[in-house]
Amino acid sequence: MTSQAPVVHGRGEPRPAFGSVLAAFDHAVTQHAEITALIHRGRSLDYAAEGRAVAELAGWIEEAGFGGRSVVLLIPNGIEYHIAYFAVLYADATPVLLNPLYPAPALEPLFADAEPALVLTVPETAEAARALMPRFGHQVLVLGEGDFTPEALVARGPAVWVPRQASPEAPAALMFTGGTTGISKAIVHSHRAMMDAILRIDWGWPTRARGEVWLPVAPMFHIYGWLFGVGNPVHAAATLIIPDRFQPDHVVDLIARHRVTVFGGGPPAIYQGLMAAQDFETADLSSLVVCGGGGAPFPVEVLKRWKDRTGVDIAEGYGMTEIAPIAVNTDSFGRKAGSVGKPVPDVDIRIADLNDWSRELPMGEAGEVCVRGPHALTEYRNRPDETAATIRDGWVLTGDIGFVDAEGFLTITDRKKDVILVKGFNVFPREVEEVIHQHPDVRGVGVVSLPDARSGERIIAFVVVDPYTETGVADLMAHCKARLVAYKVPAEIRLIEDLPLTPARKLDRIALRRQAAEAAEAAA
Repeated sequence: MTSQAPVVHGRGEPRPAFGSVLAAFDHAVTQHAEITALIHRGRSLDYAAEGRAVAELAGWIEEAGFGGRSVVLLIPNGIEYHIAYFAVLYADATPVLLNPLYPAPALEPLFADAEPALVLTVPETAEAARALMPRFGHQVLVLGEGDFTPEALVARGPAVWVPRQASPEAPAALMFTGGTTGISKAIVHSHRAMMDAILRIDWGWPTRARGEVWLPVAPMFHIYGWLFGVGNPVHAAATLIIPDRFQPDHVVDLIARHRVTVFGGGPPAIYQGLMAAQDFETADLSSLVVCGGGGAPFPVEVLKRWKDRTGVDIAEGYGMTEIAPIAVNTDSFGRKAGSVGKPVPDVDIRIADLNDWSRELPMGEAGEVCVRGPHALTEYRNRPDETAATIRDGWVLTGDIGFVDAEGFLTITDRKKDVILVKGFNVFPREVEEVIHQHPDVRGVGVVSLPDARSGERIIAFVVVDPYTETGVADLMAHCKARLVAYKVPAEIRLIEDLPLTPARKLDRIALRRQAAEAAEAAA
């Protein structure tokens, strides 16, 4: 199935054609110098100042002999992250984007793959980087202190920005997959691929060519966080409001205070957190125009509650580190609650048999989602076997299960590895989660399974309920029995205060399975 031809639609406005991410940054610095680029922790930089800081840091990188080499960014979202990322590009080096919360043992295999010559950190992440120096021999530069604060870099930076060219095929970022099933795999995305992704984000979540105020919450080392927090705001010469991590009350305040127009959002947990914030019902959120959603399937009830309160639809989309975006709900081409929308321009989607990827399934039948597009990965770095298993004749096998309906909407039902087999029947966790979410007192739910001698597997539901209600396990079990066929009803429902989340704010099913297994072992 082939997507619609690229068009500018909705409130979207055309932009110049950029051959690289660096060219888009150059345009923002030279043509929109006076626009405030970044606001974080009470500090701000306009694009001219950011350009001076980037040029100064890039000069240090080159003089120290790290130009053209791999440079790790071990930095949380912030002004330092933006300066570091574009400085590495300006020095013709490869930015390696890693999770700054990882301890040294978790970083070790990633460093082995990336082979960095330099690690850029901030004070709170420097210890892990230094701990790995004896093995890998890299140098560590701490930003945010001494001569390398944003203010010091701006003060020393050149008064005149000198543009530099980057080849469209040069690396724009080395990213790692989530690694939830094993060791993370490295993907090198070129400038061309990243610009193709940026254009398709702008197609799916249309914005103006200037004048927008963006607020991302996803970590910028993640593909979604990079697009909504780095690539697309710069492409739009926008102002970026950067919160400290994800604190719902703080984010609600920033949206209201800075009149945010584009909220990056992310998985359902982000929106559920905001809707539970103390001031959510009274804050002025009328400036919002675009609210992005992705990273995990959205319960229909979450979409409805957000729209009822803000008047803005969550534009749910779909993507992965290997290729993002893939599909999105849009005003111009249609929305369908529960779906992830229609494919973005130049992306093809086919639904394959779970046991034979070459057999395409008919419309409406669920199978493995396979995709191809101009911004897809070409390989996993140094992993030919994984590359061969994931890319077949140009198609990326996503590992997600879904179907395409008669109107062309793609619905993701689950991850292939998450399907639960009960008495010979397939049970998709999302279907059970959707039903439980319909209960008015439920604030979050995660469904996993444990082995069972009689039925093969038994369903375990972890549920977060409104603490101000008296809803209990019996109420939720009755709710499920009234709405689900018997084999889909959870064998157990466990009430918890918070659902475990991955660093990308997705539901951490591995952690839930561990909790379920530990509880079962303790009860045995």
